[in-house]
Amino acid sequence: METKFIYLLADILAMDVNEIKMHDKFRDYPNWDSLTYLSVIAMMDEEFDVQVESRDFKTLVYVDDLVNVATNVKYAFVTAF
Repeated sequence: METKFIYLLADILAMDVNEIKMHDKFRDYPNWDSLTYLSVIAMMDEEFDVQVESRDFKTLVYVDDLVNVATNVKYAFVTAF
């Protein structure tokens, strides 16, 4: 699941998959913007059946946080369907 998420994120960011590291602050990537934000939210819903509210997404900092949410690890605010 982690690998799939990283590949999807790289695609959204138009980055090489090898440039994305789990400890990176995803908002620091050069291509991160409001459209990217919406694309990541949509990808998490479509590919992982996980919905994240905007207020909860703001608490996420690292790529690792995104992966953990997508795989339902340790985040109580996630609602999976």
